[in-house]
Parts: sequence; C-alpha cells; structure tokens
Amino acid sequence: MKRRSTPLVKGFRQSAPYLNAHVGKTMVIMVGGEAFADPNFSNIVNDIALLNSLGIQIVIVYGARPQISALLAEQDCYSPYHKGIRITDERSLEIAKQAAGQLQLDITARFSMGLHNTPMAGAQINIISGNFIVAQPLGIDDGIDYCHSGKIRRIDTDAIKRQLEQGSIVLLGPIASSVTGECFNLTSEEVATQVAIRLKADKLIGFCSELGVLDDNSEVISELLPNEADEILQNLIDERAQDCGTGRFLRGAISACRAGVPRSHLVSYKEDGALIQELFSVDGIGTQIVMASAEKVRRANINDIGGILDLIQPLEQDGILVRRSREQLEQEITQFTIVERDNLIIGCAALYPFPDEKMAEMACVAIHPDYRDGNRGVLLLNELCQQARQQKLEHLFVLTTRSLHWFREQGFSECDVERLPMAKKALYNYQRRSKILITKLK
Repeated sequence: MKRRSTPLVKGFRQSAPYLNAHVGKTMVIMVGGEAFADPNFSNIVNDIALLNSLGIQIVIVYGARPQISALLAEQDCYSPYHKGIRITDERSLEIAKQAAGQLQLDITARFSMGLHNTPMAGAQINIISGNFIVAQPLGIDDGIDYCHSGKIRRIDTDAIKRQLEQGSIVLLGPIASSVTGECFNLTSEEVATQVAIRLKADKLIGFCSELGVLDDNSEVISELLPNEADEILQNLIDERAQDCGTGRFLRGAISACRAGVPRSHLVSYKEDGALIQELFSVDGIGTQIVMASAEKVRRANINDIGGILDLIQPLEQDGILVRRSREQLEQEITQFTIVERDNLIIGCAALYPFPDEKMAEMACVAIHPDYRDGNRGVLLLNELCQQARQQKLEHLFVLTTRSLHWFREQGFSECDVERLPMAKKALYNYQRRSKILITKLK
C-alpha cells in the first residue's frame, strides 16, 4: 500500500532550500525589552538556538527600554526623552545599568537551561558578551544635554567574528563603555543596525507586537523597499507610535538596507514560530525590507500594454503562445503581473481565476530572451500562487506546448482535460494538443 507523505515530510522538503541558503550566514537579531515579558519569549529562545545549531552565525542585540522605565518609576525617578532618545543623567544611568545587567543574566540563563521537551534538548549553546562596542557621548542637541546617552564610536568586528566562527552566540546590550571608562546608554536599534552594517550581515531581524508592518486594512505588508518603509515611518506621527517596536526597527532596517544589508525582517514576538516561518517558508509571515534594485515584480496597468506586446509577439509568431489582440490585452490587463527592470518589461504572466472550481490558470508566461538564465519564471510563479491563495483558490493549472519539464520541476503534474474547469474545458484546442499540468496551492 502506498503511503502518503506526512505534513512533516512535506514541510521539511519545502524548507530544505532555505536551510542550504542560510547555513554559514550572519544574522543580527534585535529583541526589544517588550519581548522578554511575553509568554512566547521562551519559544523565541528555542528558535534562535535552533538557528545556531544549523550553522547560522547569530548576534543578539537586546533592548531594555520598558525595564528601565519600570525601575525608574519604582524609584520615583523621571527620565525624559528628546527626539525619541532617553536623556540619561547619572541616577538614570545607574538604573539603566541595573536593568540591562539583569536582562543579560536572564537571557544567558535562558540559553543555558536544559531544554528538555524542546527541539534543542541536549544542545550546548555558548553565549558570549564583552566589550565589543566602544561608545561616546551624544552631547548637546537643541540645547538639550543628553548626559550619559551615547552613540557608537567603534565596533570590534574582528573579535565578534572570531566568536561567531567558533559557533558562539554574541549577546550585546544597550550599555557600552567609552575610551575614558565611562558608561553610556545606547539605543538598541543603533547597536543592531551598526553591528549588522559593519559585520556585513546577511540579515537584520527585529520583533514587534504585530505580525509585521500593517497596511490600512490591518493586513501584513510582506515586502517593502527602503523608500516605502520610510514613508510608513513618516506616517507614524504620534509619540506612542514612533516609540513602538515597529517604528524603532524600521529606522534601523532602512539604514541597514541602504548600507548594503540585503534583507531585514520584522516578525511578531507574540506568534509562536514566527521567526522560523519567516526564514524557512516561501511566503514568510512578517514583513521584509529589501534593498532597492532595478528589478521588481508588480501588477500590470494600462501603460504596460505596449511593453507586454513587444515581449509576447515573438512567442506568438513562433506558436509558443496563443495570439492576443491589443483589444483583448487591454480588457485583461488587470490579470497580468510583470517583471520590470529599468522600465523595461522583461517578464509577464497572467492569472485567470475560476472561483466556482477553486482553480486558476497561469497563462501567457513570457521571459525576455536576454534574461532567461535567472529565476524570473519562478518569481512570477510564486507571485501568481500568492495571488491565487489570497482569492481562496486551491489549484493552479497551466497549458503548455514547450515548457513541460520546467513546470514539472516546479511541482506541477500532468492531468487530462477532464480536470479543467467547465468554462476552460469548453475552450480547449485539441488541435494545439497543449499539455495540461496542475499543482495544489499550499
């Protein structure tokens, strides 16, 4: 009797490419003080330990803002903010050192636990802290003396890299010393951002209370370019929003991306497994901020018709694609998704939904001849799969005469005409003898 693959096997197979892609890479993980009080924090520790065991080099940068505020309130001490930065006088500094030191010990203890009944049972995790960062005072701004609030002067990246190469997790907090032996209170977003930039990290990862950056409909925005993230940050105009984890992370992610960190990810500290799902699944779960590039995938509009026609007409002439008139293309333009590079359309594909059968057709797939060696076809396929899933559809099918093997490689399997939706079956051209392939949307 043939046994079906279990969800575990399917999930492991789907995550394998991401496992291979991340091994040996460097990730800087920024954890705000808000996350430590959440019941899910123990799961975050387990997930970070799992990443470490996979050979991923990890730097954790922790913040202590709420813990410092709570201790200040307990001791009836007031510490105001200026431009989002705490003004740290001598008394506030001692309290900040107390809060940050306690968190450092607590985090180290969490990773030192015998993690029975977890994926990391029996694992030995080495947590290394030290004087990797040299600070200097912020000074005076707008007549306001920041006192013992500081900024980064120097980062000993060589020392950090040596620890990472030995498999240790490096733990950095918000308190750092100066060359004169004084202590300064730094913002966790500056520490995380500058460490990511100077280490040339592959990823900067942050946590917030939401699933990621939300749009006006409270839906997660899966991807942002730095300029788009900057617009969202500017719209966080009230003081509470600017001080939230999302705002602090966006400031850092924008700077990191513009300085060469390829991707920054924002996920929820309340969602169990959010970090793993974001890194090891096709769609992720949070928001990623990526470096601006000359190439992007987007939905087509009426101004793209000329470029799409230039792209598909040679394939139509060769009989690879079914001919479409300009009038038909104008009517169907909203179904198209394109790959655009330097204002040139180098790829396109259309999605035609059949909601009654919970199916959709991927059609008119074309890639410019000069760009067929890349992964543009996969990008278009992933984008159309995402669009179909958003419409609650369950299967995606294609009709092809030339690309049978490519679609098989992407997980499609052949089927007969009877599997097609009724409306599509009535239009099937038996003389063209197109192969029909279908895949289930996961």
